[in-house]
Amino acid sequence: MVETIDMQQMRYLNLFEKVTRVVTRHCFNYNETIFFCVPRNLVSKAIGKNAINIKKMHEILNKKIKVIALPEGIEGIKKFFQSIVEPVIFKDLEILNGGVVVSASTQSKAALIGRNKRRLGEMQQIISNFFGKEFKIA
Repeated sequence: MVETIDMQQMRYLNLFEKVTRVVTRHCFNYNETIFFCVPRNLVSKAIGKNAINIKKMHEILNKKIKVIALPEGIEGIKKFFQSIVEPVIFKDLEILNGGVVVSASTQSKAALIGRNKRRLGEMQQIISNFFGKEFKIA
């Protein structure tokens, strides 16, 4: 993983650690939501009882917050991608030599690409940081 962290993400990570008492190095923005990736066994601790930690973070930052499990190797890419784009349904995700190709219906493609290709750019950055692969929508 070749992720670089800017100052804003550093602030988010420090706040996340103070609120949840779970240490992570993975934070990114996608579709106006801040995602924190933690090891699978710490997801429930990070969310907190009755989602109290997520609610605190939402009140402080006034942004949507999601906690997802870290992908476990290249095999976990489908579940990782699905948890990021959750309301959007895609047909299939293929892992090829140099990239990840998602096939989806016309309406789902539009949702995945976003206005001015904003979501597509965000997802390309995320896939590149976590897996070192290119991201394409077919």
